[in-house]
Amino acid sequence: MATFFSIASSKYPTYNTTINFASKPATLSVRTDNSRDEVEQRSLRELVETKVSSVLKDFRPLWWLFNGHFQTIYCVLGDFSKHEKVWYKRTYLRLADEGTIGLDFTPVDEEAISHLKDDTPIIVVQHGLTGGSYESYVRAILNRATLPKEKGGLGYRAVVINFRGCAGVPVTSPRFYSAGHTDDTRNALLYIAHRYPAAPLLALGFSLGSNVITRYLGEEKEKARFHAACALACPWDLENTNYRLSNSYLGKHIYSKGMGGNLQNLLKRHYKALVADPDHYVAKATTKAVSLKNPTLEEFDSAFTSIAGGPPPVFPFPSVEEYYRCMSSHYMLKNVHIPYLAISSADDPIIRCVPMDGGNNPYVVIGLTAGGGHLGWFQDGGTGNVDRWTTQPVLEWLKLMGNDVVHDLSRRGGQIFIDDEGWYREQGQSHLGCRVLSEEEGIIDGNGGEAGILQGL
Repeated sequence: MATFFSIASSKYPTYNTTINFASKPATLSVRTDNSRDEVEQRSLRELVETKVSSVLKDFRPLWWLFNGHFQTIYCVLGDFSKHEKVWYKRTYLRLADEGTIGLDFTPVDEEAISHLKDDTPIIVVQHGLTGGSYESYVRAILNRATLPKEKGGLGYRAVVINFRGCAGVPVTSPRFYSAGHTDDTRNALLYIAHRYPAAPLLALGFSLGSNVITRYLGEEKEKARFHAACALACPWDLENTNYRLSNSYLGKHIYSKGMGGNLQNLLKRHYKALVADPDHYVAKATTKAVSLKNPTLEEFDSAFTSIAGGPPPVFPFPSVEEYYRCMSSHYMLKNVHIPYLAISSADDPIIRCVPMDGGNNPYVVIGLTAGGGHLGWFQDGGTGNVDRWTTQPVLEWLKLMGNDVVHDLSRRGGQIFIDDEGWYREQGQSHLGCRVLSEEEGIIDGNGGEAGILQGL
């Protein structure tokens, strides 16, 4: 897809945006503009074109971030600590395999919380490769989505599911997270759905988190607990992504080694917990992975993620290639049964393959900007501020799906119950289970990064 820089027409290059709908888009029940009590049937395409119209507008990057490399590098190296601030309260969940995940809830202001209704929509976020609730791409949306309506926000709740070992979450079992293992998401949703039974759950994924959400939706089909989803910079075809990274100089030596090194630094932080039983196969994989010299993403995944990124019998994989093939998400799109919007960038230096047909699924909408890099999309926000182009269409999508679309709240998977020992369980899913380990009394400042870990990935 061609792009160009025209001084005559503008000081910024303009990047076209392509939106693809299924040949027969789904029809949704929506509240009318005249009355919240009246419901009408409208096609998903019509709703996107009228209610999420900013996604149809072209992306115009900052002049000094004019290609995908600069956009991506700025996402990693930029200082976002003073902008779009978000604070959280954390709940730790102990899982059935003795692992731990951290749920960061916002808003935290007691007065703001007191005005939220039981049916206030909840945005459920899954972050990128080694990120967490502190990531600037997460805060860019949650800052505005959780702002009260009278202050120009959506007035929603939000919760970030921090992966095992990420954002200060301890590793307490011989298991890590991966691009495709989805049971940690299921366990988190047991707790969230039980805590807020009247609220629609809106999924929001970034990069690796998008892949996890997409796979979860494809696996669960009509039983998914989410009611709508949005995926940004999803890696889609992991095998293809790895091939392209490995066969370009910048891909291999900048991006792949950057991600591999980030994962290795995260692993070193949890080394003692993962090698507690030196004879365990995960302990052996851990020792091998931390000894790698400047590993690429493929080398790290071969040594560790494909071994320890989920439970048997799926893990360990016989090869990293098999792991990539199995844990991809592009082929799961055909099974998604809820409204789903994905936005990718054609000049993303990490992800070069986007399934534009969306599996011809009537619920799926695929957007592709010609620019934006990986999780960048930085544009001029006015008055000298840097803004993200994706923020507005995502907020419009969340508003449409949370306020206007009428959801069947009975469609939330199996029945949830709490057993005698305080474990949240799902009827017929004995392998699932979580209990509240602890709730942080203080407020977490989500506006800084994590020492030794590159942000924005």
